[in-house]
Amino acid sequence: MSLKINELAPDFTAQTTEGELKFHEWIGDGYAVLFSHPKDFTPVCTTELGAVARLQGEFAQRGAKVIGLSVDPVERHLRWKADIAAVTGAEVRYPLIADTELVVAKLYGMLPAALEGTAEGRTAADNATVRTVFIIGPDKRIKLSLTYPMTTGRNFDELLRALDSIRLSASAPLATPAGWRPGEDVIVSTAVSTEAARERFGEVREELPYLRWTAQPAAPRP
Repeated sequence: MSLKINELAPDFTAQTTEGELKFHEWIGDGYAVLFSHPKDFTPVCTTELGAVARLQGEFAQRGAKVIGLSVDPVERHLRWKADIAAVTGAEVRYPLIADTELVVAKLYGMLPAALEGTAEGRTAADNATVRTVFIIGPDKRIKLSLTYPMTTGRNFDELLRALDSIRLSASAPLATPAGWRPGEDVIVSTAVSTEAARERFGEVREELPYLRWTAQPAAPRP
């Protein structure tokens, strides 16, 4: 069964390209972006890991760590990193989980829990559902999940945008509209009265009784 928003993200211990890692401990008191891949040395995923490498600093500015996952062993991950750097010009400096026993894929609902065997002999097509993104909050709960087909490269700029919205909503009773970009007006939560919103945020524009706008406050610090 797939994980739902606000469910506790399963903890685990795994081998990575940066040694053994205890997931909740590694997350610490910030956010984490866990993005998975069905197999090393696959074309679309090669471009994706490079894209994340280029954006790692942007995630860090928002108090978020990034971590990749594939079902292959650490040795293959390390060899794959050379291809990623050659193709994208970006060096992978974040950990890559070696999920050879498919433990994490099953914990996170990317493969059936009853599936038997290990990653050995499995193809990218077998692992097509191991292509998911999770944003996990400081409370270790799922804030976002997205699953993509193997043929569609993920948009990590969109994940930054979503993370900005998630962090904003965590710091104040606010939400963001369709296509919102940082700096644009935001929506006041229906849980807050217009009077209380004006006391807290200043000007509030009521377009509908349940749709009220205000200027975005300063971005929360990591």
